[in-house]
Amino acid sequence: MSTDSPISSQKPESTGGTRLRNFAIAMVAIALSVALFLGLRTQTPEASLAKLDQGSTPLELALTNSKPTLIEFYADWCTVCQKMAPDMQQLETQYADKVNFVMLNVDNTKWLPEMLKYRVDGIPHFVFLGKDGETIAQAIGDQPRTIMGSNLEALVTGSSLPYAQASGQVSKFSAPVAPTSSKDDPRLHSSQVVN
Repeated sequence: MSTDSPISSQKPESTGGTRLRNFAIAMVAIALSVALFLGLRTQTPEASLAKLDQGSTPLELALTNSKPTLIEFYADWCTVCQKMAPDMQQLETQYADKVNFVMLNVDNTKWLPEMLKYRVDGIPHFVFLGKDGETIAQAIGDQPRTIMGSNLEALVTGSSLPYAQASGQVSKFSAPVAPTSSKDDPRLHSSQVVN
């Protein structure tokens, strides 16, 4: 009998090598999942809205410091506001020394007089104010960064805004008719008198 047999003498891969390879693949998959999760979590628009609100110029200061102002009416739940937040953050960084950026949350009834004054019925609602605090223009809804940038540049130079009265996609909002107050109005007591 011959020692040369047609059967191959290759050994199948050992189970230890297979386990090591599978373990390495699992570890890489876990590492990539964690990196993706952390990357998406740190870039959420909600974080940008919160950052914009924290860095916002108080309305009272903006109306008295002789700089033009951009007021944004927004809400944390507004998907359009969240979508625009990264662009607004970039514009604020670019124009921070030239323009006041004021964030007014429509869920705070403190801003009801301003919501009524500017007729806010959809958000985001942008109001462009000149250096004297007078309304120059308004834009409602999703605005591309280039349009907002052009309007801000014109606001800084005192030119007419190229995209005044612009409208885009909005999140509907209905302001309450009157501020909620626990105080009684003495003028209303006469309605209780019956003849």
